Amino acid sequence: MSDSAPFTPDDLDAYFRRIGWDGQGGAPSADVATLKAVHLAHARAIPFENLDPVRGTAPSLAPADLIAKLVGSRRGGYCYEHNTLFAGVLEALGFGVTRLGARVVVGAERFEDRPRTHMALLVEIPGEQRPYLADVGFGAPGALLEPLPLTPDTEFRAVGRRHRLVHAPHRGPLELWVLETRAAGDRAPWQAQYAFTLEPFEHPDFEVINWHIATNPRSPFSSRPYAQRVTPDRHLLLDGALLTETRTDGTVTERELTRDAEVREVLAQDFGIDVPDDGTDLLP
Repeated sequence: MSDSAPFTPDDLDAYFRRIGWDGQGGAPSADVATLKAVHLAHARAIPFENLDPVRGTAPSLAPADLIAKLVGSRRGGYCYEHNTLFAGVLEALGFGVTRLGARVVVGAERFEDRPRTHMALLVEIPGEQRPYLADVGFGAPGALLEPLPLTPDTEFRAVGRRHRLVHAPHRGPLELWVLETRAAGDRAPWQAQYAFTLEPFEHPDFEVINWHIATNPRSPFSSRPYAQRVTPDRHLLLDGALLTETRTDGTVTERELTRDAEVREVLAQDFGIDVPDDGTDLLP
């Protein structure tokens, strides 16, 4: 199977079993309902994690390797792995998919200060005028759980989360879109998550970005474990040794992990990740 080879029917069956989605009783179709259902099921079933970069390895983006790792084992991945896998599944189902490069701008004063290191997807649905922003690989509490219509200045609420897309001024011929999220309560400020244009990025672009993020010693993903897991009632985030649980009612609890063995146990039991036993210390 080459990097551009489509997923086989067996691959799709294994993927749907992994995410616990049965096609709602029939063959999946390239429609809005299927896109939303598969997006949510993927987000809840396959964790976000960066254990390969922490172990000094750039993860493969080849379809066969993604199926083996994210589908065939108790592992997850980060954005390039999740969204490359998801894009291949959507294309096999008949959706049109454009890979996008985005700047993660959480906490940034200037969007231009952040490089385009995140991968998101623009999905075209047969018979629909508007494309959708899809993203099953954003490792943050502000991540999308369902895809978002590419419509500016409109709030969308889905699965307990609130998002909107806005335009922002910038230099360049293409419009700059910004994904924003809002905490519970109408007085909470909108918070920018990432910014992107609709310029298509290709597989070789993400191969280069993936290698850089996985191997650069200044990358946040090469120096400490980072994992995320979403369930219907809570969001779990492991950042280094800090474990944060956010319940759907907004309750937040934090716990500092002190031993490498404790981190491995939490990853296995709470995140559903089998940590490779190669002697690598996960905590710095």
